Amino acid sequence: MTTTRHHPGRLAPGLLVTAVGTAVAFGFGKLVPAVSALTVAVVLGVVVGGLLPQRTRAGLAWATKKFLRWGVVLLGLQLGLGEIAGLGPGTVVAVVVTVLVAFFGTLAFGRLFGVSRGLGLMVATGFSICGASAIAAMDSVTGTDKEDVATGVTLVTLYGSAAIALVPLAGHALGLGPEHLGAWAGLSVHEVAQVVAAASPAGAAAVAIAVVVKLTRVVLLAPMVAGVSIVRRRRHGAGAGKRPPLVPLFVLGFLVMMVMRSSGVVPRAVLSAGSVTTTLLFAAALFGLGSNVRVGALLRTGRRGLVLGAVSTVLVALAGLGALAATGGV
Repeated sequence: MTTTRHHPGRLAPGLLVTAVGTAVAFGFGKLVPAVSALTVAVVLGVVVGGLLPQRTRAGLAWATKKFLRWGVVLLGLQLGLGEIAGLGPGTVVAVVVTVLVAFFGTLAFGRLFGVSRGLGLMVATGFSICGASAIAAMDSVTGTDKEDVATGVTLVTLYGSAAIALVPLAGHALGLGPEHLGAWAGLSVHEVAQVVAAASPAGAAAVAIAVVVKLTRVVLLAPMVAGVSIVRRRRHGAGAGKRPPLVPLFVLGFLVMMVMRSSGVVPRAVLSAGSVTTTLLFAAALFGLGSNVRVGALLRTGRRGLVLGAVSTVLVALAGLGALAATGGV
Protein backbone atom coordinates (compact mmCIF):
# COMPACT_ATOMS: atom_id res chain seq x y z
CA MET A 1 0.00 0.00 0.00
CA THR A 2 1.36 3.44 -0.89
CA THR A 3 1.31 6.44 1.41
CA THR A 4 1.47 10.18 0.86
CA ARG A 5 5.11 10.26 1.93
CA HIS A 6 5.96 8.36 -1.28
CA HIS A 7 4.16 10.99 -3.37
CA PRO A 8 5.40 14.49 -2.50
CA GLY A 9 3.24 15.90 -5.28
CA ARG A 10 0.15 15.01 -3.26
CA LEU A 11 1.38 17.19 -0.40
CA ALA A 12 2.18 20.24 -2.51
CA PRO A 13 -1.30 21.86 -2.76
CA GLY A 14 -1.87 21.65 0.99
CA LEU A 15 1.64 22.86 1.80
CA LEU A 16 1.17 25.84 -0.50
CA VAL A 17 -2.10 26.78 1.20
CA THR A 18 -0.42 26.33 4.59
CA ALA A 19 2.45 28.61 3.57
CA VAL A 20 0.05 31.35 2.46
CA GLY A 21 -2.06 31.06 5.61
CA THR A 22 1.03 31.14 7.82
CA ALA A 23 2.40 34.22 6.06
CA VAL A 24 -0.89 36.07 6.50
CA ALA A 25 -1.09 35.12 10.20
CA PHE A 26 2.53 36.05 10.87
CA GLY A 27 2.19 39.36 9.06
CA PHE A 28 -0.95 40.26 10.98
CA GLY A 29 0.75 39.36 14.24
CA LYS A 30 3.59 41.76 13.41
CA LEU A 31 1.16 44.56 12.55
CA VAL A 32 -0.94 44.00 15.69
CA PRO A 33 1.45 42.64 18.37
CA ALA A 34 -1.31 42.26 20.96
CA VAL A 35 -2.85 39.55 18.75
CA SER A 36 -0.81 36.36 18.62
CA ALA A 37 0.05 35.03 15.17
CA LEU A 38 -1.06 31.63 16.48
CA THR A 39 -4.51 32.98 17.23
CA VAL A 40 -4.80 34.50 13.76
CA ALA A 41 -3.59 31.24 12.19
CA VAL A 42 -6.22 29.02 13.78
CA VAL A 43 -9.03 31.53 13.14
CA LEU A 44 -7.95 31.90 9.51
CA GLY A 45 -7.86 28.12 9.16
CA VAL A 46 -11.41 27.84 10.51
CA VAL A 47 -12.64 30.55 8.12
CA VAL A 48 -11.16 29.09 4.94
CA GLY A 49 -11.23 25.39 5.85
CA GLY A 50 -14.62 24.64 4.31
CA LEU A 51 -13.64 26.39 1.07
CA LEU A 52 -10.49 24.39 0.40
CA PRO A 53 -10.52 21.61 -2.22
CA GLN A 54 -10.05 18.01 -1.21
CA ARG A 55 -6.62 17.80 -2.84
CA THR A 56 -5.21 20.13 -0.14
CA ARG A 57 -6.10 17.77 2.73
CA ALA A 58 -3.02 15.53 2.58
CA GLY A 59 -0.61 18.46 2.75
CA LEU A 60 -2.56 20.19 5.50
CA ALA A 61 -2.62 17.02 7.61
CA TRP A 62 1.13 16.52 7.11
CA ALA A 63 1.89 20.14 8.04
CA THR A 64 -0.28 20.01 11.14
CA LYS A 65 1.49 16.96 12.52
CA LYS A 66 5.09 17.60 11.48
CA PHE A 67 5.33 21.35 12.00
CA LEU A 68 3.78 21.09 15.44
CA ARG A 69 6.40 18.60 16.59
CA TRP A 70 9.29 20.56 15.10
CA GLY A 71 7.93 23.68 16.76
CA VAL A 72 7.87 22.01 20.17
CA VAL A 73 11.48 20.93 19.69
CA LEU A 74 12.63 24.46 18.86
CA LEU A 75 10.59 25.86 21.74
CA GLY A 76 13.27 24.40 24.01
CA LEU A 77 15.71 27.06 22.76
CA GLN A 78 13.69 29.86 24.31
CA LEU A 79 14.65 29.22 27.93
CA GLY A 80 17.77 28.04 29.73
CA LEU A 81 18.12 26.44 33.13
CA GLY A 82 20.07 29.47 34.40
CA GLU A 83 17.13 31.78 33.73
CA ILE A 84 14.83 29.45 35.65
CA ALA A 85 17.26 29.33 38.58
CA GLY A 86 17.44 33.14 38.51
CA LEU A 87 13.78 33.35 39.47
CA GLY A 88 14.54 31.89 42.88
CA PRO A 89 13.13 28.72 44.43
CA GLY A 90 9.94 30.39 45.65
CA THR A 91 8.85 31.51 42.17
CA VAL A 92 9.80 28.19 40.59
CA VAL A 93 7.71 26.34 43.18
CA ALA A 94 4.87 28.78 42.52
CA VAL A 95 5.02 27.92 38.80
CA VAL A 96 4.85 24.18 39.47
CA VAL A 97 2.03 24.52 42.00
CA THR A 98 0.01 26.79 39.69
CA VAL A 99 0.34 24.47 36.72
CA LEU A 100 -0.62 21.36 38.71
CA VAL A 101 -3.59 23.02 40.43
CA ALA A 102 -4.85 24.52 37.16
CA PHE A 103 -4.38 21.30 35.18
CA PHE A 104 -5.96 18.81 37.57
CA GLY A 105 -8.54 21.31 38.81
CA THR A 106 -9.71 21.99 35.26
CA LEU A 107 -9.94 18.27 34.54
CA ALA A 108 -12.14 17.88 37.63
CA PHE A 109 -14.38 20.80 36.67
CA GLY A 110 -14.63 19.42 33.13
CA ARG A 111 -16.04 16.16 34.49
CA LEU A 112 -18.37 18.11 36.79
CA PHE A 113 -19.75 20.20 33.92
CA GLY A 114 -20.16 17.19 31.65
CA VAL A 115 -17.82 18.27 28.85
CA SER A 116 -16.15 15.56 26.81
CA ARG A 117 -12.95 14.06 28.19
CA GLY A 118 -11.03 15.35 25.19
CA LEU A 119 -12.22 18.94 25.59
CA GLY A 120 -11.51 18.85 29.32
CA LEU A 121 -7.94 17.71 28.63
CA MET A 122 -7.39 20.35 25.96
CA VAL A 123 -8.65 23.19 28.16
CA ALA A 124 -6.65 21.92 31.14
CA THR A 125 -3.47 21.77 29.06
CA GLY A 126 -3.87 25.10 27.29
CA PHE A 127 -4.96 27.12 30.31
CA SER A 128 -2.38 25.68 32.69
CA ILE A 129 0.70 25.71 30.45
CA CYS A 130 1.02 27.75 27.26
CA GLY A 131 -2.16 28.15 25.28
CA ALA A 132 -2.72 26.93 21.75
CA SER A 133 0.74 25.41 21.27
CA ALA A 134 0.31 23.27 24.40
CA ILE A 135 -3.11 22.11 23.19
CA ALA A 136 -1.69 21.11 19.83
CA ALA A 137 1.24 19.30 21.47
CA MET A 138 -1.06 17.34 23.78
CA ASP A 139 -3.33 16.46 20.86
CA SER A 140 -0.39 14.94 19.03
CA VAL A 141 -0.11 12.18 21.67
CA THR A 142 -3.81 11.75 22.45
CA GLY A 143 -5.54 11.94 19.07
CA THR A 144 -8.37 14.03 20.54
CA ASP A 145 -11.40 14.81 18.39
CA LYS A 146 -10.53 17.82 16.23
CA GLU A 147 -13.65 19.72 17.24
CA ASP A 148 -12.56 19.45 20.88
CA VAL A 149 -9.07 20.62 19.98
CA ALA A 150 -10.43 23.61 18.05
CA THR A 151 -12.83 24.48 20.87
CA GLY A 152 -9.93 24.41 23.32
CA VAL A 153 -7.90 26.75 21.11
CA THR A 154 -10.88 29.09 20.74
CA LEU A 155 -11.41 29.21 24.49
CA VAL A 156 -7.76 29.82 25.31
CA THR A 157 -7.74 32.66 22.79
CA LEU A 158 -10.94 34.21 24.15
CA TYR A 159 -10.04 34.12 27.83
CA GLY A 160 -6.37 34.89 27.30
CA SER A 161 -7.36 38.02 25.39
CA ALA A 162 -9.70 39.06 28.22
CA ALA A 163 -6.84 38.60 30.70
CA ILE A 164 -4.79 41.26 28.87
CA ALA A 165 -7.13 43.88 30.32
CA LEU A 166 -8.20 42.17 33.54
CA VAL A 167 -4.82 41.20 35.00
CA PRO A 168 -3.32 44.73 35.17
CA LEU A 169 -6.62 46.10 36.51
CA ALA A 170 -6.81 43.43 39.20
CA GLY A 171 -3.12 43.80 39.99
CA HIS A 172 -3.55 47.54 40.52
CA ALA A 173 -6.58 46.95 42.75
CA LEU A 174 -4.60 44.44 44.81
CA GLY A 175 -1.67 46.83 45.16
CA LEU A 176 0.85 44.58 43.38
CA GLY A 177 4.20 46.12 42.50
CA PRO A 178 5.71 45.74 38.99
CA GLU A 179 7.66 42.55 39.75
CA HIS A 180 4.76 40.81 41.48
CA LEU A 181 2.31 41.84 38.77
CA GLY A 182 4.72 40.57 36.11
CA ALA A 183 5.11 37.25 37.91
CA TRP A 184 1.34 36.93 38.29
CA ALA A 185 0.81 37.68 34.59
CA GLY A 186 3.39 35.03 33.71
CA LEU A 187 1.63 32.52 35.95
CA SER A 188 -1.95 33.18 34.92
CA VAL A 189 -2.12 34.40 31.29
CA HIS A 190 -2.11 31.80 28.52
CA GLU A 191 -0.11 32.82 25.41
CA VAL A 192 3.35 34.46 25.55
CA ALA A 193 2.14 37.43 23.48
CA GLN A 194 -0.82 37.86 25.82
CA VAL A 195 1.52 37.76 28.83
CA VAL A 196 3.62 40.57 27.37
CA ALA A 197 0.53 42.67 26.68
CA ALA A 198 -0.88 42.07 30.18
CA ALA A 199 2.39 43.00 31.93
CA SER A 200 3.24 46.01 29.73
CA PRO A 201 1.21 48.61 31.71
CA ALA A 202 3.47 47.93 34.72
CA GLY A 203 6.66 48.66 32.78
CA ALA A 204 9.72 46.89 31.37
CA ALA A 205 10.69 45.17 34.65
CA ALA A 206 7.26 43.57 34.86
CA VAL A 207 7.45 42.37 31.26
CA ALA A 208 10.91 40.87 31.76
CA ILE A 209 9.93 38.76 34.76
CA ALA A 210 6.55 37.89 33.21
CA VAL A 211 8.21 36.35 30.15
CA VAL A 212 10.69 34.27 32.18
CA VAL A 213 7.92 33.01 34.48
CA LYS A 214 5.76 32.21 31.48
CA LEU A 215 8.52 30.30 29.73
CA THR A 216 9.16 28.38 32.94
CA ARG A 217 5.54 27.22 32.67
CA VAL A 218 6.31 26.20 29.09
CA VAL A 219 9.10 23.90 30.35
CA LEU A 220 6.43 21.86 32.13
CA LEU A 221 4.86 21.05 28.76
CA ALA A 222 7.41 18.28 28.25
CA PRO A 223 6.75 16.29 31.45
CA MET A 224 2.99 16.91 31.19
CA VAL A 225 2.76 15.56 27.64
CA ALA A 226 5.07 12.67 28.51
CA GLY A 227 3.00 11.84 31.61
CA VAL A 228 -0.27 11.77 29.68
CA SER A 229 1.39 9.62 27.02
CA ILE A 230 2.57 7.12 29.65
CA VAL A 231 -0.90 6.94 31.23
CA ARG A 232 -2.52 6.33 27.84
CA ARG A 233 0.10 3.70 27.03
CA ARG A 234 -0.76 1.77 30.19
CA ARG A 235 -4.49 2.05 29.56
CA HIS A 236 -4.14 0.64 26.06
CA GLY A 237 -2.55 -2.51 27.46
CA ALA A 238 -0.11 -4.84 25.81
CA GLY A 239 -2.53 -6.46 23.40
CA ALA A 240 -4.55 -3.50 22.24
CA GLY A 241 -2.65 -2.69 19.09
CA LYS A 242 -0.44 0.32 18.60
CA ARG A 243 0.18 2.28 21.81
CA PRO A 244 1.45 5.83 22.25
CA PRO A 245 5.26 6.08 22.62
CA LEU A 246 6.61 5.99 26.17
CA VAL A 247 8.09 9.46 25.74
CA PRO A 248 7.44 11.15 22.37
CA LEU A 249 10.62 11.96 20.44
CA PHE A 250 9.63 15.59 20.03
CA VAL A 251 9.44 15.92 23.83
CA LEU A 252 12.97 14.56 24.12
CA GLY A 253 14.01 17.01 21.40
CA PHE A 254 12.53 19.86 23.42
CA LEU A 255 14.62 18.86 26.44
CA VAL A 256 17.79 18.54 24.33
CA MET A 257 17.27 22.04 22.91
CA MET A 258 16.79 23.44 26.41
CA VAL A 259 20.05 21.85 27.56
CA MET A 260 21.83 23.29 24.51
CA ARG A 261 20.46 26.75 25.32
CA SER A 262 21.64 26.35 28.91
CA SER A 263 25.15 25.33 27.84
CA GLY A 264 25.72 28.62 26.02
CA VAL A 265 26.98 26.96 22.83
CA VAL A 266 24.11 28.25 20.69
CA PRO A 267 24.89 31.68 19.14
CA ARG A 268 22.51 34.55 19.89
CA ALA A 269 21.64 34.89 16.19
CA VAL A 270 20.58 31.25 16.10
CA LEU A 271 18.41 31.74 19.20
CA SER A 272 16.73 34.74 17.58
CA ALA A 273 16.12 32.85 14.34
CA GLY A 274 14.86 29.87 16.32
CA SER A 275 12.26 32.01 18.08
CA VAL A 276 10.86 33.27 14.76
CA THR A 277 10.96 29.79 13.24
CA THR A 278 9.10 28.36 16.24
CA THR A 279 6.29 30.88 15.77
CA LEU A 280 6.10 30.10 12.05
CA LEU A 281 5.96 26.35 12.67
CA PHE A 282 3.23 26.66 15.29
CA ALA A 283 1.26 29.05 13.09
CA ALA A 284 1.44 26.57 10.20
CA ALA A 285 0.34 23.69 12.43
CA LEU A 286 -2.56 25.64 13.91
CA PHE A 287 -3.69 26.85 10.49
CA GLY A 288 -3.88 23.23 9.42
CA LEU A 289 -5.71 22.33 12.60
CA GLY A 290 -8.23 25.13 12.13
CA SER A 291 -8.90 24.10 8.54
CA ASN A 292 -10.43 20.84 9.79
CA VAL A 293 -12.98 22.61 11.99
CA ARG A 294 -16.60 23.06 10.99
CA VAL A 295 -18.13 26.05 12.74
CA GLY A 296 -21.60 24.50 13.12
CA ALA A 297 -20.28 21.57 15.11
CA LEU A 298 -18.06 23.92 17.13
CA LEU A 299 -20.99 26.11 18.14
CA ARG A 300 -23.04 23.13 19.25
CA THR A 301 -20.43 22.26 21.89
CA GLY A 302 -19.81 25.83 23.01
CA ARG A 303 -21.86 26.59 26.14
CA ARG A 304 -20.33 24.12 28.58
CA GLY A 305 -16.92 24.86 27.15
CA LEU A 306 -17.40 28.58 27.81
CA VAL A 307 -18.26 27.88 31.44
CA LEU A 308 -15.26 25.58 31.82
CA GLY A 309 -12.97 28.21 30.27
CA ALA A 310 -14.23 30.89 32.64
CA VAL A 311 -13.78 28.67 35.69
CA SER A 312 -10.32 27.56 34.55
CA THR A 313 -9.26 31.18 34.01
CA VAL A 314 -10.32 32.11 37.55
CA LEU A 315 -8.68 28.95 38.91
CA VAL A 316 -5.28 29.59 37.32
CA ALA A 317 -5.37 33.25 38.39
CA LEU A 318 -6.20 32.41 42.02
CA ALA A 319 -3.73 29.52 42.08
CA GLY A 320 -0.96 31.78 40.77
CA LEU A 321 -1.68 34.53 43.24
CA GLY A 322 -1.97 32.11 46.14
CA ALA A 323 1.19 30.24 45.17
CA LEU A 324 3.20 33.47 44.99
CA ALA A 325 1.96 34.50 48.42
CA ALA A 326 2.57 31.08 49.98
CA THR A 327 6.06 30.54 48.56
CA GLY A 328 7.32 34.11 48.83
CA GLY A 329 8.09 34.14 45.12
CA VAL A 330 9.77 37.17 43.42
